[in-house]
This record gives sequence, structure tokens and C-alpha cells, in this order.
Amino acid sequence: MDHVKRFFLVFFILLNLLVTPRLAFAAWQTNMPIGVTPISHAIYHLHMLVFWICVGIAIVVFSIMIYSLIRHRKSRGVNAAEFHEHFFLEIAWAIVPFIILIVIATPATKTLIQMNDNSDPALTIKVTGYQWRWRYTYLDQGIDFFSNLSTPTQELQNQAKKNPWYLLEVDHPLIVPIHKKIRFLFTSNDVIHSWWVPTLGIKRDTIPGFINEAWAKIESEGVYRGQCAELCGTNHAFMPIVVKAVTEKDFNLWVKQQSGELLNGTNT
Repeated sequence: MDHVKRFFLVFFILLNLLVTPRLAFAAWQTNMPIGVTPISHAIYHLHMLVFWICVGIAIVVFSIMIYSLIRHRKSRGVNAAEFHEHFFLEIAWAIVPFIILIVIATPATKTLIQMNDNSDPALTIKVTGYQWRWRYTYLDQGIDFFSNLSTPTQELQNQAKKNPWYLLEVDHPLIVPIHKKIRFLFTSNDVIHSWWVPTLGIKRDTIPGFINEAWAKIESEGVYRGQCAELCGTNHAFMPIVVKAVTEKDFNLWVKQQSGELLNGTNT
């Protein structure tokens, strides 16, 4: 009976957590973001599909386990059945997992193909990782600049109150147009870094002597932030990424403003 009491105690605790008003969990973010690009949407929906399949499997498996533990417990005098094999069970637990894998593999393959379709971009940007900053080169516009952490030193040394974007702000963000397919080329000047912006659905390693690719088509204006996701040295935490998505008109105006500027290692 103690096992049964423990089970119902855990059950009611979990039930209480589920029905607690969502406001109490407003600060929690236990799921991945939906994002603002077709790729981020595809990744999110694939993630949720696999999640609910796992939930369904868990419900079936644990329901059978709990029923068996309660219905066939020793205190009821139940004797364990003795059998060596069961033909239909053998077939079932071979076929059912195979079907589940096919159900998961089909959308996963489609998503992977979509993620690697870098054809027909409207804009190509080369991203180069440095210790410890990013360099952005617009291959078609002739624009080249470095993006550095801009958090004040006083905040880094705990001498001033930290602002909401502490360690997530830069002096020169990456400016891109919305509704345009942007092709990214990733490489590194020294060690391996990783360019990661969750809302864009992009996480690519920047490797010296090697080019990785990705693409994005941002659906709405805004500022999207990320960080280096590969331990690259003592200042790894000081490599934020800020992407500012603007209208095509504003982007073209920005490009004109940048023309004639010499951006070789530092911005002027």
C-alpha cells in the first residue's frame, strides 16, 4: 500500500503543477523559440512533433507499467507468468518502433533539405570569427566591418548596474533586409567559434580553412540576438551577435551610407 500512496502523492503533485495558473510560470522558458524565419518554424514544428510522439509513448508505457505494478503486485498473491517468447509481441515491438522512426524521419529529412537549400540568395554575407569578435563582409555590397561587445567596462567589473542586454550588445550590429533570402558563409580566423541566433534558426561552427553555409529569410523587422556557442578562449562569453532586420528601403539607405567608408579592422 505504501507504493500506491506514493504514486498518488506524486500524481497529485504533478496535476497541481499542470493546473497552476500560467502566470506563475511567466518567467520560465522551457521550450525553444518559434523564431522569425521559415527554417526556425520548420525546426520548431519538427521539435514539437517529436515531443508529442515521445509524450504519447511515455503515456502508453507508463500506463501499462503502473497498471501492472498495481494489478499484479505481490501483496495480492499474484504469481508471475512464465513464458519464453510471444510471436505477435516480437513482431509488434519490431514493427511499431520502425513505423515511429519513419514518421519522424520523413519531416526531419524535409527540414534538413530545406536547411541546406542555399540557392538563389538576394544577399550573401561572410561571417568570420575572431578571438573575440565577429567580422561581417557583404560580398555584393563591398561592406566590411567588425562587431564588438559594447557592454560598458563598469558593468563588466560590477561597478555599475547591468542593463537588460548585458553581454548581448554590440557597437555595430549586422544589418539585413526582411523578406529577402540571405546566404551566410561561416569561417574563422583563428579557432573554432559558433554563430548562434536561436530566433533565426541558425547555429553554425566557424572553422579555420573551412566554409559552412546557412540561410535565412526574416519575416519581420526587429533586433535578434545570439552568442558564440563554442568555447573559444578566455573571452568566449564576450562574443554577442546582434542582427537588426529592417525594410528593404532602409537597408538600401544604410548601404549607401556605408559606401566610401574604409572598414579595415576598425569602424570609422
